[in-house]
Amino acid sequence: MVPVIETARLRLRAHRADDHAECLAIWSDPEVTRYIGGRPFTSEEVWKRLLQYIGLWSLLGYGYWAVEEKSTGRYIGDIGFADFKRELEPSLHGMLEFGWVLAPHAHGQGYASEAVAAAVAWGEQHFSTLRAVCIISPENAPSIRVAEKAGFQRWQDTTYHGSPTIVFSR
Repeated sequence: MVPVIETARLRLRAHRADDHAECLAIWSDPEVTRYIGGRPFTSEEVWKRLLQYIGLWSLLGYGYWAVEEKSTGRYIGDIGFADFKRELEPSLHGMLEFGWVLAPHAHGQGYASEAVAAAVAWGEQHFSTLRAVCIISPENAPSIRVAEKAGFQRWQDTTYHGSPTIVFSR
């Protein structure tokens, strides 16, 4: 049900139960979560995240992929679309909320831009009538650069869970 997308260096595939340890390593890293929730996630929270990723596909027909390096098969992150029903103004209702996270060892190699471009292309092909958005902390300069490179533009400034947040749109 989850399509596999391949780029020159990456494979975007369905999450599996055995991704838990690598996913936990990413989501429990303070460097990763500094701008996403502000604290490391627990093993239980990461397990629920994996279940959520898988459930999105069956409920909505889109969701998150596991990102792995083609050359090694190593799991390096998550990327995709969701509808998290966030209590946020402006409302994101009816939009594809896009997000991504990569392990620190994968930063600075262009993987995020490569994965985002592939996922955006898939989204445009399958859900072209829906606006794609992403929310990013104004302090997260690397993610802002990735979003802008993929054609997202600053749309609204807001607050989410008490923190300044920028909503980007494409």
